[in-house]
Amino acid sequence: MTRYAIDCARNALIAQWSTGIGDTATTVAELPRHHPRQHLLQLTANLTSLSQLCWRSYTHPASATDQHGPHSLGWYRQQERDAFATVLPILINARQPADEPIGTKVEQAAHAVARVLRTLDAPQLTTRITTDVAAELAAIEQAELGDLSERAEQAVALSREDASPLQISQADRLLHQNPFGCEALLTQVDPTAAAIAAAHWFHAAVTVTAQRTGLYLIQIVATAEQRGKPLAIESLTDITAAINIGERSRHVVMPLIRNALHVAEGHLRGITDVQQRLTAAGQFIEKAQAEHPELGLHPDTVRLPLTPLDPARPAPDLLDNLLHGIHVCCRLYQEHAGVQRPIATTSDAGDEPRQEALRRAFLTATREEAARQSERLL
Repeated sequence: MTRYAIDCARNALIAQWSTGIGDTATTVAELPRHHPRQHLLQLTANLTSLSQLCWRSYTHPASATDQHGPHSLGWYRQQERDAFATVLPILINARQPADEPIGTKVEQAAHAVARVLRTLDAPQLTTRITTDVAAELAAIEQAELGDLSERAEQAVALSREDASPLQISQADRLLHQNPFGCEALLTQVDPTAAAIAAAHWFHAAVTVTAQRTGLYLIQIVATAEQRGKPLAIESLTDITAAINIGERSRHVVMPLIRNALHVAEGHLRGITDVQQRLTAAGQFIEKAQAEHPELGLHPDTVRLPLTPLDPARPAPDLLDNLLHGIHVCCRLYQEHAGVQRPIATTSDAGDEPRQEALRRAFLTATREEAARQSERLL
């Protein structure tokens, strides 16, 4: 989403958004002088809220729900998306509506911006802001079509409840070029789609590492916890286990991200899963109390994560975990390959450092395994 702020040095309204590896900003308009500061700050807050609600139609599309009848969740989401058409007319209406309807949340946010603009009574400012909001709405529509260039690039920092097959294919191509990830994967692809493709490549990496080292899949995944990502193991374990029994990457990744998005909004989805987590936690505490009473563990003091992902950024967090997992697989492959089976080298390759030769072998084997299982990506 776009965040609006006042550049006090220039007395200007600026719009700022994430690009995946940093933020960028643009000047929207010069601000009128001699107006109360609270009015200008309220304008920035209302514009930011409007952007957030509009981008929610992208991250929480009606198509991602399984309810589409009248007054269902899908119906309400579609109402919010359809309200895009009313935003600009609301902003350019110079008169206070006699009976302002409640409408959708998007319409309410647009009316809030319009009220401040009427208070400021600066026609040129209204024109500049209306132009900027129009660009914001166009960026959302562009992102919905899978094009994350220019202003729509801010979608790379958002977690979506759905993923475009085109975006998944683009991420798959980027990972084929570099299975460890690259800047384009973080700045040009929706992170939910990127995580789906990365799950496919992570499973390929785990598979070839298991074949080379003789370790079980779960032993390889557990190494991720020992090497800098303690919370990654649960999500990586779930993905590995599900894909290994034939699940498709998309069907494995989407529930993880959707559940984290629900937690971020204060909801728990999947009561059965929660009950299982609580039962497992209770059994762990009982065993620890019996074997290590000196620890003084008590159910009221143990913190149980509701989701293995960061609720504020579940898709980017999962993508980070998966890329970390691929790096871990490569290191294990390099550590064990020479012991289990020597890497065949030509006279040219023999002149390279051995670790680089092993790295190349790992990448080749991972690409071959990913291609062999390509039908399980979508």
